[in-house]
Amino acid sequence: MKQDIRGDHRLICDFITPGSRVLDIGCEDGTLLNHLMGTLNVDGRGIELSQAGVNTCVARGLSVVQGDADLDLSAYPDGAFDYAILSQTLQATKDPKHVLEELLRIGKKAVVSFPNFGHWRNRLQLLTKGRMPVTDYLPYTWYDTPNIHFCTIRDFMELAKEVDAKVLKAEAMNARGKPITINAPWWVWNLIGDQAVFLLERN
Repeated sequence: MKQDIRGDHRLICDFITPGSRVLDIGCEDGTLLNHLMGTLNVDGRGIELSQAGVNTCVARGLSVVQGDADLDLSAYPDGAFDYAILSQTLQATKDPKHVLEELLRIGKKAVVSFPNFGHWRNRLQLLTKGRMPVTDYLPYTWYDTPNIHFCTIRDFMELAKEVDAKVLKAEAMNARGKPITINAPWWVWNLIGDQAVFLLERN
């Protein structure tokens, strides 16, 4: 059931066409990939940096290899998948622009989710405490975080333009992982969204 998975995973499932070929990059323990295969009958593959994550995926019967999003996506041919997914991983890559370009090359469409550093609570913590924010979606202190490129929804939209990507769908979510349903301009989503999910394709 969709309600048993993470908020951004629920939206990603809504973006994927049943029976598609899918590559989940940074798939961790394979929860999303396993759900997509079980509910949407996708032909799923995965890449995961940690050996422990790969071992867990393989134990679940998933086709996952160890790899680094910054280095290993070049091994995949153009248009090899219908969807290339990067869930809560873009901010942990060394070169987000290159990784996004590779997603759009490998997949006919790309799905990207990330925590929104522009949320009002993050801004308030910086303003009032003068310290890097720690929240449910950014739970690490500055010195032990795997996130090396914090971005906002507005930042990501600008990056999408820079790599000549078209935004097909986009959703901002609240702290409970529920979509923000108010009809508002992007700057409002950038202020009140805890995270976001984008569906992109090349122009």
